[in-house]
Amino acid sequence: MGFFEQLKNGLNKTKTSFDEKMNQVFSNFRKVDEELLEELEEVLIMSDVGTDTSLKIIDNLRQRIKKENIKEEQEVREALKEEIQQILEQTDSNLKLDTTPSVILVVGVNGVGKTTSIGKIANRLKQNGKKVILAAADTFRAAAVEQLEIWANRAGVELVKKEEKADPASVVFDAIKIAKEKQADVLICDTAGRLHNKKYLMDELEKIKKVIDKEMPEADKEILLVLDATTGQNAILQVKAFKETVDLTGLILTKLDGTAKGGVVIGIVEENKLPIKFIGVGEKMEDMEVFHAKEFVNAFLDK
Repeated sequence: MGFFEQLKNGLNKTKTSFDEKMNQVFSNFRKVDEELLEELEEVLIMSDVGTDTSLKIIDNLRQRIKKENIKEEQEVREALKEEIQQILEQTDSNLKLDTTPSVILVVGVNGVGKTTSIGKIANRLKQNGKKVILAAADTFRAAAVEQLEIWANRAGVELVKKEEKADPASVVFDAIKIAKEKQADVLICDTAGRLHNKKYLMDELEKIKKVIDKEMPEADKEILLVLDATTGQNAILQVKAFKETVDLTGLILTKLDGTAKGGVVIGIVEENKLPIKFIGVGEKMEDMEVFHAKEFVNAFLDK
C-alpha cells in the first residue's frame, strides 16, 4: 500500500467525522451566503481546527467567494480545500541535515510516542543511506532506555546509553563524541518528557541544548516536538509550553490513525508557524512519513 493510501486509511476517522458534518451543511445548500459560511466555520471549530484558525479560513473564503463570484457547492469545497492547503504550506517540512554529523533533538511529554517516533525516523534515515546514532537521554525512566534499545536494534543503528538516573546532558556529550569519531551522519537524542515537573524538565532540556551548541556549533540542528494527535486542542498547549524553553524547528504528529481530531494539524501550524516534519499513521516500522501538505489535505478532504 502506498503512503497516500495508508494516509487516507489512517485519516479515516477524521475524514468521516469531517465529511458527515460537511455534508450536513451542504445537504440544505441553496446558495452561497453568510449562513453557509457560519455553518462551515462551526464545522471547522468542531473538527478541532481551533477558533482563531477557523475564523481566518472562513474570512479568506468569504473574500474569495466575492472576488471569484463563487456560486456552486463544488467551488466552495474546492476553495476551502485550497485555503487549508495554503496554511499547511506556509512552512518548510524538509529536514535540514546537511552537516556531518547533524543533530535531531526529540522532545515531548510521556506517552505521545516519542521513542517509537525516534526508532521509525532512525530506520527511515538509515534506509536513505545515512549512518545514525541514537542517544538515550531520557534517563529518568528505565523503560525509556530499554524501549529505545529495542527500536535501535530493529533499525540496526547504534545506541549510546548510561546507567539509570545518569545526567542526561552527559549521555548526549558522550554520544556527540562517538558520532564524531564514527563519522555518523545524524545523531538523534531522546529526552525526558514529564511536563507535570515542568521546571526541572525544561532545565534539563536547556542543559542538553547547551552541550549540543558548545560541542557542535556548526552542526545543523532540528528540535522536533512529538505530539499525540488524539489529544486535539491539548496538543496546541504542549507546543506553547515547549516553545518557551527550546527553539522548536518542527513537529512530529503521531497516532493520526486513532483520532477524529486530525483537524488540529491545521490549527497547530497556523498558530505556531511551525512545520509538521513527520506524521505517523500506524504501528509498523515504515508507518512514519515526511509530511506533505497536499497529500494530507487530499486524504482529509477529497471525496
